[in-house]
Amino acid sequence: MSVNPTPEAPLGMYVHIPWCVQKCPYCDFNSHNLKGGLPETEYVSHLLDDLVADLPFVTNPDGSLREVTSIFIGGGTPSLLSISAMARLLEGIKERIPLASNAEITMEANPGTVESDKFVGFQKVGITRISVGVQSFHTEHLQSLGRIHDAQQAIDAIKLASILKLKSFNLDLMHGLPGQSVEDAMQDLKTAIALNPPHLSWYQLTIEPNTAFHSKPPTLPDDDVLWEIQEQGHALLSAAGYEQYEISAYAKPGHQCQHNLNYWRFGDYLGIGCGAHGKITKAHPNINSLDKQTCELHRTVKVKHPKGYMDLTRSYLDQKNPVDDDDLAFEFFMNRFRIFEMCPKTEFQCTTGRSLTQDERAKLNKALSLGLIQETPTSWQLTALGKRYLNSLLDLFV
Repeated sequence: MSVNPTPEAPLGMYVHIPWCVQKCPYCDFNSHNLKGGLPETEYVSHLLDDLVADLPFVTNPDGSLREVTSIFIGGGTPSLLSISAMARLLEGIKERIPLASNAEITMEANPGTVESDKFVGFQKVGITRISVGVQSFHTEHLQSLGRIHDAQQAIDAIKLASILKLKSFNLDLMHGLPGQSVEDAMQDLKTAIALNPPHLSWYQLTIEPNTAFHSKPPTLPDDDVLWEIQEQGHALLSAAGYEQYEISAYAKPGHQCQHNLNYWRFGDYLGIGCGAHGKITKAHPNINSLDKQTCELHRTVKVKHPKGYMDLTRSYLDQKNPVDDDDLAFEFFMNRFRIFEMCPKTEFQCTTGRSLTQDERAKLNKALSLGLIQETPTSWQLTALGKRYLNSLLDLFV
């Protein structure tokens, strides 16, 4: 496959902090209960060494390094890190790889008193965007989710984030919770909207394998209640000036999460830290054509457990898997149709390195005939029906 890669193409970086004070029963992320002190000095050193080990993946043919345009520090609970550890991490990243002057640097945070008291310090050392994991403003629902903060702490944390000189901030809210009524869900949304976050992630609780909720499933609202929550919630958010730009994300104009947009646009990103996933496109000279290059797309996974990750006798990289040519269309559209903006047709070739096959074109024609997407000479876009039946759309490409 041939492609003309652009070194200026966006490159993101995900950094994983794996520890939490207490793991929530619904969480299937790579997180571990903190036992004893946080080994932040040692772990930050490993994160920076991990980054250095990945630099060959993002080295241009002329020897220069690609520029990072966004960093997302997730977990776990990254706000458990001290201000000095976060400063050392961000400075270390800047010393090792070019960072865009306007880079969006997001940190996930719990709204507990200890973490939120540090928001000002995180902003001073370079965090430009904070994502606060509120989930609910109802005490009983917070308790059922295993959250260790209360509603007032959540409100206080959002108010603090709102007065900082941040590029933006996000409020994470869940719905479809055990015992939650439509009225409860709408009250949560109204409370969130009153706090005026520029970005609001609003998503349905799902029961995932390898979680406490999967072992002992709670009773969740039925499908009719879930549908009513979705319909009323969308109307409420739209009336408040929020635009749904992604399946579970709403934003005021200009406040979309740039890091996540890069994911869904099938962009590249380095995955640094325990269990972190990355996606890298690497170009090589094509010996059959002097003016073209071949494109290799790989997904990377780092060692999952902190003890193994910080073992100096082994590599940080656990897996490096090529994306098969037969899977490219599915992977591209699985990501690209998660966001609701128009998808320029040129993006497919630019990010996958090849054109659509006849079979893939036929699958798009099927989606068109079902009313799941619309097409212009230069773009594709989800329809309202496609948003509702996204899984059915993606099943066409399996």
